[in-house]
Amino acid sequence: MTDVDWPQCRNARDLGGLPTMDGSLTSKGALYRTDGLFLLTEAGVAAVRTAGVARIIDLRWQRELDREPSPFAGDPVYCHVPMLDDPLPYEVPHDTYAPMLDFNRDRIAEAFTALATAPAGGGVIVHCHGGRDRTGVLVALALAVAGVPGEEIVADYGLSPERLPVAMANTLDHLDERYGGAPAYLREIGVPAEQVEAVRARLRS
Repeated sequence: MTDVDWPQCRNARDLGGLPTMDGSLTSKGALYRTDGLFLLTEAGVAAVRTAGVARIIDLRWQRELDREPSPFAGDPVYCHVPMLDDPLPYEVPHDTYAPMLDFNRDRIAEAFTALATAPAGGGVIVHCHGGRDRTGVLVALALAVAGVPGEEIVADYGLSPERLPVAMANTLDHLDERYGGAPAYLREIGVPAEQVEAVRARLRS
């Protein structure tokens, strides 16, 4: 994985180059994770456009967009998919995202579908506000179906500020113990098998 220079985003990286369980690597320029793109300077916006992304998936609530609009709103590549109910129907723990997975199934399915159906020929940016929680969970699901081992997913998550890797480790344990892993979870929440395969292919092409 490689940090990208998109001023003033401070939690932005290309998820290419991660090892997979069969000895391959994830593709560079296929999937980016960032904090809120509303932070970008004019130079940062230009840098994102130059990168030639095919889709920008904004996972924030509408009230967050109202307060801090995306500089890409209205662009064909921009896709707003709130990944959490508002308000949340559960207490948020600090050591796992298990409730996020259990209580936001339809929204997570919609967000994963937005990734799976992104046009070919460019990368996909996934972001929320800080690029840690919502982004972290969606990215973890994508990396898992691409065959990236859990320890590498946890290590990538740990690069985001203000988060302890144990939270993602516990989340992956929950996926395995309750659902049988990320692909099985995605099938259970209604994501078609061909969309799971589309994400796998995008990250490994």
